[in-house]
Amino acid sequence: MKKIIAFAGSNSKTSINKALATYASSLLKGVEVQLLDLNDFELPIYGIDLENEDGIPDNAQKFLQHIKTSNGIILALPEHNGAYATVFKNLFDWMSRIDGKLWSEKPMLLMATSPGARGGATVLEIAKGRFPYMGGNIVADFSLPSFFDNFKDGQITNEELNAELAKAVVTFQDAI
Repeated sequence: MKKIIAFAGSNSKTSINKALATYASSLLKGVEVQLLDLNDFELPIYGIDLENEDGIPDNAQKFLQHIKTSNGIILALPEHNGAYATVFKNLFDWMSRIDGKLWSEKPMLLMATSPGARGGATVLEIAKGRFPYMGGNIVADFSLPSFFDNFKDGQITNEELNAELAKAVVTFQDAI
């Protein structure tokens, strides 16, 4: 059975991006889904001096191992001031020191949501531009605008947006 990892690039206990990643992963058929929480992979802020003194932290190694042993990745990125959340960028930086192609060409469904009408479009564009250089194989992407208007009780309530996500999930599933 294929194994998928799903996570949000957030450490918020009430992350709307984690809710989106969880919902998207529930649409998959016949796969094992492992939901990861960045709170379980606490890391010090990356710095070259820290790396030289203490090496790479175990939690960066463990998270990268989840990527490498998966058949695909569902990732929903929050947008903080037009970029990645600090917790995600820090994990990303640590893992890149282990393997510059950290995404390992695994098929990826890349998503973002926000309370605003742009749905995290800026961070999604940044990731779509950067991840391929780091071994990212983005086979589908999705942006959910106005999260609190379009997502209730664990699912997307807007039929057009739900159909758009369902199509992205099928594209992702076909790629794994």
